[in-house]
Amino acid sequence: KMFGLEATRPSGSEEGIIPLEFAGLKLMSIGFLLENTSDAMIIRGPMKNSAIQQLLADVVWGDLDYLVVDCPPGTGDEPLSAVQMLGEKAAAVIVTTPQDVALVDVEKSISFCQQLKLPIIGMIENMSGFICPHCDKRSDIFKSGGGSKLAEKYSIPFLAQVPLDPRIVVAGDSGKPHILSHPESECSHALEHAAEEAHQWWQQR
Repeated sequence: KMFGLEATRPSGSEEGIIPLEFAGLKLMSIGFLLENTSDAMIIRGPMKNSAIQQLLADVVWGDLDYLVVDCPPGTGDEPLSAVQMLGEKAAAVIVTTPQDVALVDVEKSISFCQQLKLPIIGMIENMSGFICPHCDKRSDIFKSGGGSKLAEKYSIPFLAQVPLDPRIVVAGDSGKPHILSHPESECSHALEHAAEEAHQWWQQR
């Protein structure tokens, strides 16, 4: 939905599933394969592993600069399966919100990466302050700085603070990514900086 492709279905070939494309990105999701977008995907652990393997191995990705796997929060089957299947070339970007309740769970994700010897590219603090579009005043609704402190505690590069911006919601709902529809915004600049820092980390690896 965030790319305006919720009604589109991928095609197949003898080589595998052909990913959908948007603005130079190749995209694949279980959601593209469901008959109805409102259908629930009810599967247990072994079937999850099979689905993740299919998304990684049975899709005709072609030559990629990077393969980004968006995992749900936590240390469950999905990130574990993805890390094991991707092997030595895998690395993590950890995303948190600033408040202590979120940081407790994110700290477990850091431990997860350490135990699996998964390199951490860096940390992003999302929802880091709200900039009022009317008066430009900043309000720290979810606190601020928790992500940077946690990154410092574990000597993890801190990539960016991404503020709350109502336009992100509008962009996501309309299928027009914020970074394309509002490239001048503070959020877009923060995301671009995070991407550049991640790219440099990878180049120096």
